[in-house]
Amino acid sequence: MTEIALIKGSTRIPSVGTDITDWVHDILKTQTTDTLQIERLDIADFNLPVYDEPVVPAMVTAIKQFTKEHSKKWSAAIASFQGYIFVIPEYNLGLAGGTKNAIDYLYSEWPGKPVAIISYGAQGGSNASQQLSESLKVVMKMEVMATKVLLPLSPGPDMLSAVNEGALGEDSRKAWEADGKKEQVLQAWKELKDALEQPKEEK
Repeated sequence: MTEIALIKGSTRIPSVGTDITDWVHDILKTQTTDTLQIERLDIADFNLPVYDEPVVPAMVTAIKQFTKEHSKKWSAAIASFQGYIFVIPEYNLGLAGGTKNAIDYLYSEWPGKPVAIISYGAQGGSNASQQLSESLKVVMKMEVMATKVLLPLSPGPDMLSAVNEGALGEDSRKAWEADGKKEQVLQAWKELKDALEQPKEEK
């Protein structure tokens, strides 16, 4: 069984990221098979403080082990998957601190694995997407999929609903359908699936 983690990056309360991850999951769950499954993972559920281990992540497990239970649980969860799809917000023109902190907790769990990035925000989260892509590709040595889905939140009532209530508005949903965002999500999934099926020696 090959398992893909669908990771919600936002740790805000309330968070429209929950509805957006639901939207992505509804698209992708029809693509799963008996041998390829998706599991939801929410960074907020792990309650990770700003990195608080006495060892640099790249030195685990070569020199020392994690000492905190939250680190061990997060490490074990991420290590159990063969690929990842991040659904991330953009805050103030950049990658959310909670997302970056969770990624930086680990090192040996990431390298060589494929990852797709889906971002959202006023302009679709392009800055956050690019920052995450560089971090995962250059530092974590992951295989980042070419298709990066940008989901802009519609202005006005939709934006207020997203920020104040954590609810995804109908205007945003309709705009994404009209703009082919569903097809982009499916394309990112295809790239991820193809990467997983490619023999390791050819990567």
